[in-house]
Amino acid sequence: MKILTFGEILLRLKPPGLERFFQSPIMEASFGGGEANVAVSLANFGMDVQYCTVLPNNVIGDECIKELRQFGVDVSKVKRGEGRMGIYFLESGANQLPSKVTYDRSGSSIAIAQPELFNWNEIFDGIDWYHITGITPALSETAMELSLASVKAAKEKGITVSCDLNFRKNLWKYGKKASEVMRELASYVDIAIANEEDVQKSLEITVDIDVESGSLDRSKYKALGDKVLASYPNMKLIAITLRESKSADHNDWAACINNRAHFYESKKYHITDIVDRVGGGDSFAGGLIYGLNHYQELSAALEFAVAASCLKHSIIGDFNRVSVSDVEKLANGDGSGRVQR
Repeated sequence: MKILTFGEILLRLKPPGLERFFQSPIMEASFGGGEANVAVSLANFGMDVQYCTVLPNNVIGDECIKELRQFGVDVSKVKRGEGRMGIYFLESGANQLPSKVTYDRSGSSIAIAQPELFNWNEIFDGIDWYHITGITPALSETAMELSLASVKAAKEKGITVSCDLNFRKNLWKYGKKASEVMRELASYVDIAIANEEDVQKSLEITVDIDVESGSLDRSKYKALGDKVLASYPNMKLIAITLRESKSADHNDWAACINNRAHFYESKKYHITDIVDRVGGGDSFAGGLIYGLNHYQELSAALEFAVAASCLKHSIIGDFNRVSVSDVEKLANGDGSGRVQR
């Protein structure tokens, strides 16, 4: 099984600990971005994964490639081009103060990349599974064209396509609504991953769900998944994450999966003292791709994905630095956190 992910990786800058922006003259620098985060998760799980993007021809791009290579991600399909590396600034929240993300990614290398830079027939040579998110087509009109061209080419080659819908309201600035693009892109998707807002804003498919109540009605998520699958008959399944946010550092976390024949709900994790929740959805996507390719039971794949994402909330940075054995221990009930000697 050879997997390819495609999207933008960013330079991540954040103040130390729980400091607010410029509370001290220090910013911690690392890298992260939806599809790259998924690639790192899969590499940590021992899967053969390639990452495709466009990076600037400078030392920051060089360091980013070295970082990905260090995790075992194949970067042979990373392109170098004009432009800059996008940046996101993260201020970690606590208690009732939410985390805050500020984007500085206009004019990034992938946002200005031209379609002729990518020969999808060559890029997909030997690939079995392709993963993309709704972030990439939100970046620019050319990035949208690249995204659509990529899923069309993948389907022509019989490659399984997974997509995390990932609605980002602050990115859709070039004149198209998310739904105008994502409804077309979703028609090429086999495995969809989303939360309720992603489905509503990206696909304009709605069910009356009150996410502010602190307690989610699981039956409505079955109805939401049923509506998506009815609208996209070629889609094989949809996984929907269920986050109940009590405060910035206390969330309940679970997910459900629907393949028309079966609807499964995962166990719920009560995550307190969250260290870093950024990348939590990407770690779920990486866990789900691994689970769907390694477990016979759909429910087992779901439990692996939710456990992988639960662990990510305890790890600083975008990347989920856990192994299969770490995840399986939690999925199998060992969540005590006792020292292992």
